[in-house]
Amino acid sequence: MASLHTVALLWAGVAVAIVMGLRFRAKQNAGHAKGGRISNPKVLWLFFAIWFWFVECAVLCFEPALPWSYRLILGAHAVSMWIRGAIELFMLHVTKNWRPPIGITHDAICIAVIVVIALVEGPAMGELGAWGLWAPALVAMLLFSLAVELLYAALFFQAVEGKTTGDDGIWFADPESERFKRINRITFACNAPQVVFQLGLLVAMTLSVQ
Repeated sequence: MASLHTVALLWAGVAVAIVMGLRFRAKQNAGHAKGGRISNPKVLWLFFAIWFWFVECAVLCFEPALPWSYRLILGAHAVSMWIRGAIELFMLHVTKNWRPPIGITHDAICIAVIVVIALVEGPAMGELGAWGLWAPALVAMLLFSLAVELLYAALFFQAVEGKTTGDDGIWFADPESERFKRINRITFACNAPQVVFQLGLLVAMTLSVQ
């Protein structure tokens, strides 16, 4: 199902994401960090998404045991996210004009690209090989992650009344603020199936290594 190299890279990515997530949460909630305080569900979501979109998709697009049509979807998504990441960081920290509608538009484009590739590939999507149902389930989870990210961005933009730009821009959902309680509850609920799925996939890949 997956090579030892692939499995090792993915588990290493998980370890790095956990360490970075804990350090990031401590930094954001220690004082007056740029972007504001951040809740635990949002920390988990942020670093889960970074790991999934930037690391897992990039690693798996080079996994030969994964059928080509699925590798194409994951690779295209990884490239798109790496480009977005660079642009978003520049707009957050340099020009200070990043707004959630930009991310929402990109999420929608990503969803459309995945659907188009799946439609074009057609019958090839049914050639699952050693991956079995894990392959289509991974793409379904990718679509789900993009859909919830789109929802989060829309709800957050509404909650902060568009105040995401400038030196005092708000980027994260505070764990105690009343206006973010609904968002944090939704994020907590949506985190659970994604984390459980990815852990199951990682364990399955690990057990498949000969």
